[in-house]
Amino acid sequence: MGLLDDFMDLKWRYKAFMPLIAALPLMYYTFEGLQIGAIRTSISLPFLGTLHLGAYYVLLIVPLIVMIVTNTVNQLGGLNGLETVCPAIVILGLMAFSPSFILMVGPLLFWLILAYFNVRGKIFVGNVGSFAIGLTIASFAVISDLKVSLLISLLPYIFNSAIILLAVFFTRKRAGVKFDGEKLSSDARKSLVTIICYHRPLTERRIVQIIAAIVALFTLLGAIIQFL
Repeated sequence: MGLLDDFMDLKWRYKAFMPLIAALPLMYYTFEGLQIGAIRTSISLPFLGTLHLGAYYVLLIVPLIVMIVTNTVNQLGGLNGLETVCPAIVILGLMAFSPSFILMVGPLLFWLILAYFNVRGKIFVGNVGSFAIGLTIASFAVISDLKVSLLISLLPYIFNSAIILLAVFFTRKRAGVKFDGEKLSSDARKSLVTIICYHRPLTERRIVQIIAAIVALFTLLGAIIQFL
């Protein structure tokens, strides 16, 4: 999917639902786990209690997790380091309290290497990388039963995607920034990046640092709530 998007620039009406195909193996895994009682199909939400979903967890929640995570991670990008550093923070937060953390050691090390070069502008992960890491995060969260932690960690991503979609729906224009050769700025608030640099010129690295700090804050909050 990422390759198709990089070469063909797929429209969002297709990209939004294509991750559902990638969700099929994860749905099968959760279905088999449900049969032997190895998968918990309930979700415990702070202040709301526990929601028992049963088969709807396999047929509805798992595909939604994959679709939302892959698309929101893909939409928060465009700056050197943004597409690699922030997902790495989310992964570390999920690993912190997961007994299955060993599953992510290899992918995390590989992703940190990519982040090292991506921050310096040496490589561009593109849609291939962002969709791949989004699917990896979603799969690990489902396998490790860290759905609430994942949801809280992804709130900055979800906020960014919501702002972008609302802007496109009401103004028919996408978020954009201006570059003066040194700093980025924006005269409209249509994404998380443009909100941060709205009438406030900032360097690319500074914007990435601010967003990474926001993601780290929500990831820490998600880890704390998961632990409690």
